[in-house]
Amino acid sequence: MTNTLKVQRAIKDITQEQLAQIIGVSRQTINAIEKKKYVPSTVLALKIARYFEKPVEHIFKLDAEDE
Repeated sequence: MTNTLKVQRAIKDITQEQLAQIIGVSRQTINAIEKKKYVPSTVLALKIARYFEKPVEHIFKLDAEDE
């Protein structure tokens, strides 16, 4: 799974720590998602998408091997 989380953060000019506090996770969780070391739960992905006011599919995308 790939994601545009880092890009979305840059557009809103917020840090990993700020995003983590807003959605209720640790900064390490945000970092792990951005580095593709952690796949977020459906609930977490939806919270992130809601914050950025984007469809989930705009932030998280399946890789070819995931399909």
